[in-house]
Amino acid sequence: MRYLLRVFWLALFIPCTAILAATLVTDIVIYGGTSSAISAAIQAKRMGHSLIVVSPDLHIGGLTSNGLSWEVAGKEETIGGISREFYHRVWRHYQSPDAWKWEKMDDYGNRGQGSPAFDGDRRTMWIFEPRVAEEILESWIKENDLQVIREERLDREKGVLMKSGKITAITCLSGNRYEGKVFLDCTYEGDLMAAAGVGYSVGGEINAFHGDALKGHEVQVANPDDLMNQIDPSKISRNQTRGLFESNGNHPLIEYAELDSVGRTFPFRLCLTQIDDNHVPFTRPDGYDPHVYEYLLPFLFSNSYLDILPFSPIPNAKSVTVNLDPFGVCKLDLNNSYADESYESRTNILEALKRYQKGIFYFLCNDLRVPEDLRQRMSLWGFAADEFVEYENWPPQLCLGESRRMISEVVITEDDLFGLRKAYKPIGLGSSPMVSHQHQRKVFGYENDHFRVSVQGNFRSQAIEPYTISYDAIVPKENECKNLLVPVCLSASRLAYGSIRMEPVLMVLGQSAATAASLAIEDESSVQNVDYKELRERLLRDGQILEFQKSNRVVHGIGRRVSKLGGVVVDGKELILEGEWTLSSSLRPFVGSSYYHDGNGGKGLSSATFPFAAPSDGVHEIKASYSAFGNGAGNIRYEVEYEGGTAKVLIDQRKPHRGSDLWSSLGTFSFQKGKRYSVTLYNENTEGYVIADAIQVIGLNP
Repeated sequence: MRYLLRVFWLALFIPCTAILAATLVTDIVIYGGTSSAISAAIQAKRMGHSLIVVSPDLHIGGLTSNGLSWEVAGKEETIGGISREFYHRVWRHYQSPDAWKWEKMDDYGNRGQGSPAFDGDRRTMWIFEPRVAEEILESWIKENDLQVIREERLDREKGVLMKSGKITAITCLSGNRYEGKVFLDCTYEGDLMAAAGVGYSVGGEINAFHGDALKGHEVQVANPDDLMNQIDPSKISRNQTRGLFESNGNHPLIEYAELDSVGRTFPFRLCLTQIDDNHVPFTRPDGYDPHVYEYLLPFLFSNSYLDILPFSPIPNAKSVTVNLDPFGVCKLDLNNSYADESYESRTNILEALKRYQKGIFYFLCNDLRVPEDLRQRMSLWGFAADEFVEYENWPPQLCLGESRRMISEVVITEDDLFGLRKAYKPIGLGSSPMVSHQHQRKVFGYENDHFRVSVQGNFRSQAIEPYTISYDAIVPKENECKNLLVPVCLSASRLAYGSIRMEPVLMVLGQSAATAASLAIEDESSVQNVDYKELRERLLRDGQILEFQKSNRVVHGIGRRVSKLGGVVVDGKELILEGEWTLSSSLRPFVGSSYYHDGNGGKGLSSATFPFAAPSDGVHEIKASYSAFGNGAGNIRYEVEYEGGTAKVLIDQRKPHRGSDLWSSLGTFSFQKGKRYSVTLYNENTEGYVIADAIQVIGLNP
């Protein structure tokens, strides 16, 4: 790596200490310490270019290593390249028994958000502990010999030097200066983009501006459970609405299609556990005022309050918190101006939110007005002691899922997500639901002698199918900046960004942005004029997925030939299937031309029966074939019909076979020659994919 180091010493008469300022010169400057930034850095390194990662944070990984561990990947088959490599490393980590300190792998199961945690087909895992994510990213930094400068904040007022429409250097508050040919803004806030004078939006837009019909915060389209209407005024004093008013600021109710500046709220994603040896209890935060949280009480007494415990399980008996709808865990007026606030103001906002969020958990555990069984349940939880150790087990990164959004020549909108428009220059795919959390909460009068409370902002809508993300959405308008790429705060409407913002996708976009930056340097072109054909070829070569194949599984292939196997083999069309089964051949090995799986669904409704006639009198061994993989199911019941009755055998299809890559023994049983028997497999009480392939009956008598 080529660096030009210029050192400036201040005069000796400056009190206390001399200040060292440095200038580092490189090909690509990546501002940000997010997972997208590290993905971009690895790609630039692989393409032979020098780079520096300038991270405003001490800890690397952004939300990936700060509690967003119950990942919404959408369709896993849309995630490729370096992003997929990361989730493969997660999978590989948890294959080791040493990774399971606080619980057994078998006890964890295969739970995930919208998809199983383990995907054995692709050897990826989408659920993980925050510390494991950071360890993987740090190992990447060492393996790739990446230079990462930490705790370097951009001077947002005068730290961006531009010449002829290009950034030539950025200066941080430390005085250090970073010169480069191309710059990437991989922060969640979009600070470099904004400081370079690139146009952006914050909050919602007028629907007609982008053609979006939905935004999620209008009274007319609010989710039914977002309106807490039946609150009995006899059970609530007027003081108990104070938290509602204090938490929503002074914004009026937003009517349909109206422009707003209300910031989307996001909490810290906490990592909790009930394991005593790894448990730090909730404590009373400084300045705690129980009256602030009284607005929770009418909800607790008028709804199923146990629903406020939607903790999402991750490995080692831990859980991460999600936004506790419908009342949430955010102080709703804090995020409205976060993006454009000073560093000092942002820090104050984070501290206020931290105190507020801590107060909710303390309130639910200790306030005697909270139902007793809920207090007892909440008190079982505490912070995981082995997570975020340097920060008193609190994640340093806010789950900031929306801040600035660039306004470029192409804006990704609802039309893209609903399949009405295809990207002309795809650089990645998205498939996650469009998700929005609360913006504000209002008590706006009585209705039939009950308070009417509107919670605005909760919104979730699924894209029709995976959609393409255009290259033009990560580059500014050419008249604004010619050598900047913005893969995180890209050009999208609020609704579309609610889907794109998922971490696996941002890692994909980071890799694509670094690829384009490298090509721009090699071709001596602006980022707007990168040869897309050349870009596409390189992305595909490096494992990026630019088109969605509705079925990427081959349903027929070449497996073990039945004629080459001994004994009696029951396979293929001989099976008697009940319920829903899918034909596949993506996992190897298998018997014949394919096998069946239950799609990890229809539990208790599907069975597969293997009928056979005994080849001889006496004892026979029964074997079942399947490919063991981490996304498979445990606790699968086989029932073997034999002369002594019916035997029940439990098989874990996640575990490798003993002494074979295909067959697992169900045991030995007595049969009569020529008599009909059967083996039946059931998918009830299972979690994960159940495979029905073949059975083999082998006589053991001389």
